[in-house]
Amino acid sequence: MVDPLGLIGASQAAGFGKASAPKPPQDPNAPNFKDTLMGEVQRVNELQKDSEQAIADLMTGERSDLEGVLLATEKADTAFRTLLAVRNKVLDAYSEIQQMRV
Repeated sequence: MVDPLGLIGASQAAGFGKASAPKPPQDPNAPNFKDTLMGEVQRVNELQKDSEQAIADLMTGERSDLEGVLLATEKADTAFRTLLAVRNKVLDAYSEIQQMRV
């Protein structure tokens, strides 16, 4: 292959076109993606339980602050929607990786 402008050598010198394996994290105790995701799922679950308990307490009369119940419900809803958005992005990335040709 003829390279009249010398672009192939320049791009390789700049690091383009070189395949390199991803490097593992420097800290072996650093949490990985799975652990982080599972922790967030548990956190969302706890927020959902707190929200359900707050609603039940309001209905039985054990709690009278409607604002606190609404706040707990909104926190749980926001956390769930955020987790759902992350899930959708991960699924999109997985689908894209599946369509890549090797």
